[in-house]
Amino acid sequence: MLSDSNKQAIAARPGLDLAALIKQHAGENYELHAAHVNPANVRTLKTIGFDRCYTRAEGPYLWDVAGAKYLDLLGGYGVFGLGRNHPEVRRILKEFLDADYPSLVKMEAPLLSGLLAAELKKHIPYELDMAFFTNSGAEGAETAIKYAKCATGKPAIIHCKKSFHGLTTGALSLNGDESFRQGFGPFLPECRAIPFNDLDALEIELKKGDVAGFMVEPIQGKGVNIGASGYLLAAQKLCRKHGAIFIADEVQSGMGRTGKFLAIEHEGPGMDPDIVILAKTLSAGFVPVGAVLCKKWVHEKVFSSMQRSVVHSSTFSQGSFAMAAGLAALDVLDRENLIANAAKMGDLIGQGVQAMIPRFEFLKEVRWRGLMTGIEFGPPKSLTLKIAWTTCHTLDKSLFPQAAIIPLMDKHHIITQVAGHGIDVVKLLPPLVITEADVKWFLTAFEDVLVQMHKFPGPAWDVLTGIGKSALSQRAR
Repeated sequence: MLSDSNKQAIAARPGLDLAALIKQHAGENYELHAAHVNPANVRTLKTIGFDRCYTRAEGPYLWDVAGAKYLDLLGGYGVFGLGRNHPEVRRILKEFLDADYPSLVKMEAPLLSGLLAAELKKHIPYELDMAFFTNSGAEGAETAIKYAKCATGKPAIIHCKKSFHGLTTGALSLNGDESFRQGFGPFLPECRAIPFNDLDALEIELKKGDVAGFMVEPIQGKGVNIGASGYLLAAQKLCRKHGAIFIADEVQSGMGRTGKFLAIEHEGPGMDPDIVILAKTLSAGFVPVGAVLCKKWVHEKVFSSMQRSVVHSSTFSQGSFAMAAGLAALDVLDRENLIANAAKMGDLIGQGVQAMIPRFEFLKEVRWRGLMTGIEFGPPKSLTLKIAWTTCHTLDKSLFPQAAIIPLMDKHHIITQVAGHGIDVVKLLPPLVITEADVKWFLTAFEDVLVQMHKFPGPAWDVLTGIGKSALSQRAR
């Protein structure tokens, strides 16, 4: 409890000057995080040279404390589909704040959430009648799990190996990457993993008769694995045949990223999901917001009476500021024709990297749909490069792609990421606002990085060897 003297001292302080506070502590990011937030992540970022302090953001660009400009092809894991600080979204959100409009009254039916639900339904070419608003994709996955179980009266949820649906306990029960699961079990019972793209495995599970739902990413975020043509449609048909809910997790692939509003639209006629989960770009990059859209019969099973009208809820669901952000995001997506731009720029990147494959031994393939891209490396043929490949994978199975992302950041000021643990894939999730000049920036830089990667021994391999030895030392402790 604060003493009277402390209370008086606090009351005497001037009001918070956020701009001055940021200026005063500029560049102290990593010291503050090491002391108060996540020291292990600080060590990781410093090890790979990603310990930059950014002070300005616009569209697909960031600027650090020294004024250097960066091209962000990670996009906050896909959150910044509209780019950062979009001026039109800012205008709308400022208007909202100036309106003194109420939010989270709870004992009401909020206007803005109704408007956003109606607008989302216009964008989705399927009969998904009802919307529930969440604060994240993970909360959307949790909602879908509950809906599927309640609607079917069955206990099991099927997901795919290498899947990622979030890190809350229910969503983590459907996570196909053991590195995220270690130390957090036991998980929800009857959550069973099958191989992605394997219809036979799905039918084996469905035939057991206890499956409430099948949750699947149309494009797996970990590895950027794209479903074979017809896979999702066939999986949906199997779910219908066996009385299971088909759940499309479009948290990362939705909102126009793949050149369609939803990635499942690429399957063509016949798709008719029971539940779709959205988030990330729906936030416009300003405030957390996600949505779960479902068929009316599913909704009515969950909210089956007045007594059950709030049986599933969330404190910050339908917050007016978040709903305004969602409405702004959809408006910008349409008016700036960003879905078409995602398709065009994605093809330029994918085809540009594809053209490099014959020239570079380490390049195995590039997978893309719109602006969701995975660049996979593979074992080379020449003896010298085989030594480099084997050395890296012996030190750490997640090490090799760092040979690309570190110089892309350090030399070319381009932010990318490794697409998952233990896989040799670099992943791109650029803002949908990128231009041909941005694509050229990346392709020119990536070609230069590949040239350096194919020089062994060389500086790139010295850096990786040091990181690998450090990782081995950490594991040995």
